[in-house]
Amino acid sequence: MASDSSRRPTCAIFRRRRVLLIALLLAFFLFFSTSWPLPPLNLSGVSSSLSRANIVSLVKGPAVEEIYGLLHFVTSDDDRMLSHSVKVDPGAPIDLTVYLGGEQPDWPSHMKRLREEYPLVVFSKTFCPHSKKAKKLLETYNLSPPPKIIEVDLRDDGDFIKLILTRLTEHSTFPNIILNGEGLGGNDDLHTLRAQGKLKKMFESAGMTVREDIVKEQETQ
Repeated sequence: MASDSSRRPTCAIFRRRRVLLIALLLAFFLFFSTSWPLPPLNLSGVSSSLSRANIVSLVKGPAVEEIYGLLHFVTSDDDRMLSHSVKVDPGAPIDLTVYLGGEQPDWPSHMKRLREEYPLVVFSKTFCPHSKKAKKLLETYNLSPPPKIIEVDLRDDGDFIKLILTRLTEHSTFPNIILNGEGLGGNDDLHTLRAQGKLKKMFESAGMTVREDIVKEQETQ
């Protein structure tokens, strides 16, 4: 029969284990029943970029430059005009919805159409000698697709178009030549690019086909 002295260490061990088990259970309960606040994240330089406007832009895709809105407007099949009744200031940035004319804002499709059908747009005036020279030069390249000629003086919104073009391209005279959304300048700029042997390559880089068999030596590769 075990003595009292041999039972005491055994009882003490059991008590310690019981206390330890109770402590572990209590800690477990407290850990999973308490809401632990997360430490603040250091988003310096990032939080400012996650504004509501930027989140919307991430969802919708990259912003569309206004020049593409204008090009979409003037190359549309209908006879839409920037009427004087439209409350827009041509000297200030214009919301792209103005250029849509009630269409859906499907800019990826609109820009695809511009790239494929109208990569080269020439804003011209029928009576302007510089416009005539530029159009004559472009004819020698027999381009496909052909340049889209916008005779501004034949449009009721010609004054609006001129002011918008001046703001967007920093070129205030005619012709005003746009290749894939980038301004090439006017007639003198066009002839300079040809003389430098750059013009044919620029057309080809824009996806256009130069169908003219005979070109000046500096325009050949």
